[in-house]
Amino acid sequence: MAENGSRGSRGRNGLDGEDEEVHKSKAREEGGEEEEKEISVERVFICREVPPWRRQLTIRALVVSFVLSVLFSFIVMKLNLTTGIIPSLNVSAGLLGFFFVKTWTKFLDKSGMLRQPFTRQENTVIQTCVVASSGIAFSGGFGSYLFGMSERIANLSSDKSDFKNPSLGWIIGFLFVVSFLGLFSVVPLRKIMIIDFKLTYPSGTATAHLINSFHTPQGAKLAKKQVRVLGKFFSLSFLWGFFQWFYTSGDDCGFQAFPSLGLKAYKYKFYFDFSAIYIGVGMICPYIINISVLLGGILSWGIMWPLIEDKKGDWFSAELSDSNLHGLQGYRVFIAIAMILGDGLYNFIKVLSHTLIGMYGQIRDKQRENVLPVAGQDSSSNPPLSYDDQRRIQSFLKDQIPSYYAIGGYVAIAAVSIVTLPHIFSQLKWYYILVIYVVAPTLAFCNAYGAGLTDWSLASTYGKLAIFTIGAWAGSAHGGVLAGLAACGVMMNIVSTASDLMQDFKTGYLTLSSPRSMFVSQIIGTTMGCVISPCVFWIFYKAFDDLGTSKSEYPAPYAIVYRNMAKLGVEGFSSLPKDCLLLCYVFFGSAILINMVKDLLGKRGWFIPLPMAMAIPFYIGPYFAIDMCVGSFILFVWEKVNKAKADAFGPAVASGLICGDGIWTLPASILALAGVKPPICMKFLSRATNDRVDAFLNS
Repeated sequence: MAENGSRGSRGRNGLDGEDEEVHKSKAREEGGEEEEKEISVERVFICREVPPWRRQLTIRALVVSFVLSVLFSFIVMKLNLTTGIIPSLNVSAGLLGFFFVKTWTKFLDKSGMLRQPFTRQENTVIQTCVVASSGIAFSGGFGSYLFGMSERIANLSSDKSDFKNPSLGWIIGFLFVVSFLGLFSVVPLRKIMIIDFKLTYPSGTATAHLINSFHTPQGAKLAKKQVRVLGKFFSLSFLWGFFQWFYTSGDDCGFQAFPSLGLKAYKYKFYFDFSAIYIGVGMICPYIINISVLLGGILSWGIMWPLIEDKKGDWFSAELSDSNLHGLQGYRVFIAIAMILGDGLYNFIKVLSHTLIGMYGQIRDKQRENVLPVAGQDSSSNPPLSYDDQRRIQSFLKDQIPSYYAIGGYVAIAAVSIVTLPHIFSQLKWYYILVIYVVAPTLAFCNAYGAGLTDWSLASTYGKLAIFTIGAWAGSAHGGVLAGLAACGVMMNIVSTASDLMQDFKTGYLTLSSPRSMFVSQIIGTTMGCVISPCVFWIFYKAFDDLGTSKSEYPAPYAIVYRNMAKLGVEGFSSLPKDCLLLCYVFFGSAILINMVKDLLGKRGWFIPLPMAMAIPFYIGPYFAIDMCVGSFILFVWEKVNKAKADAFGPAVASGLICGDGIWTLPASILALAGVKPPICMKFLSRATNDRVDAFLNS
């Protein structure tokens, strides 16, 4: 799961018995065993020439990357603006990249025009470029800090004076001056992290195994079947999205407003809304995440909010609307914030301690060997090295990226940014930005190192840290809310892209892709994302007038959460309704305690829910959790019936459901912009209908 900037594991891959040897190799590495394997992965590719780094960056790879970047940006944007739960899409990127280029090269081969075969290095470049591009759709804050600056969200948070409405010009400019710094900040550390410290980077490792398997004869055969399944469910999901749209010409109508659990449950947002995208998300996310989200929905909308609602007139004024932050809405938003902050603080301390302990152990071991991890040092002399390690280290050290280039790039972009950002946000003074850029490389290193150990990026946590520190520094009299949100964006983009780059360096290391081609593909992908993502967001922003409101199809829940975090940092707790602060303390402490118990129990704590996941439905309701649990149930039954097929094709089915429903938002948004409304409003069991039925039966 990823919560607006926190990217977790890249999900299950699609290997099964058809590539048994590579599958065994993957299983051994995921189990934490040493690199020595019974079957060498690189010996399978020994007869295949590794192309130089320029030939890994082909025109066809960049064209396919651009097409997939647009597709995935729509998917990520829809997820951002609905619930903020963003699953791993790397498997889909790898599969679709393989499919498009393989189809392309097969056609050229038959026509005798093929000049360069499709390699795993080119596949890695595509995957890296697509993930870098679509990553901007969520690290750019379109569902959190950036949209939280708007007047629309400011009105919802009762803070109507301090806002900056979205505009394509300043959004694109902002992203261009902050999105590249993270890439340059950790480039000099690539050898230390990947070769000297041998960090695992589970997401990068899993993606590398997936790409390696595609380019073996058996793996390519399986990949074709997976793509076929993905295409089938993509078509079904897209057509289902169109079918649902056809019946939603009015408010609260259509299949997404079907009170499947009864009208009383529907009032408290317990219903199945027939969303293919969240069924797919449920199939990708681990079971405990889906259960945690459902438990959070039951706790909040099933128990707490009805009880607090009964306190209307005592705890808060009975005249306040349901969306007023001084009333019931305040409890929903601020208790969710308390859980998110408690979970973030615990994981920050946990990952930071893992990072410091791991660094200490690595440096101590190096000192015992009298070998310090220096960026220019050749580590290939450190025995014992397997054949795979020798080839990988040789390839990884072949195309060096000069450290002076990375340091110079960071300083140059930082200087431009310090001059430019105050013109975009007058509240964000140049000395705030300078302080951020001085400490950012250290935080980027900590995040990248922590991701290598735990596979958990804490980008959103570092962003929240910037919200509170810069917001409090600026104060309410000098636009502290906007300053905090803008600082959050600067920090999140730096630390997020840094960990993503290092994950992709690990993928490149295991697929013999050149670090130089990986870095260039990251630059190209980030450049694409800085243009594509704002344009995609602009389509949503212009097409849906109620974007960001609690009753909207796209409520953007984290936008108001992030804005209220900034408001808390600037103004304190004076605006909270009665006893809300006490409840916030309780849930803040509970989040820390739950995490602590889960870690103390180790593997035995698999059933303990995750506080971050539990907090998500507190504001928007549990309806999407039901969809996700349906996806989990489908996968669970499938694994019981045929585990091999479920492991091989489950990610493809889930990706198809996500991609089809996600890309349907493009024509839906265009129709909304053109003023075209669905022709039919289908009401299911509305109160008016029930009254007429009751009157008829009683007559």
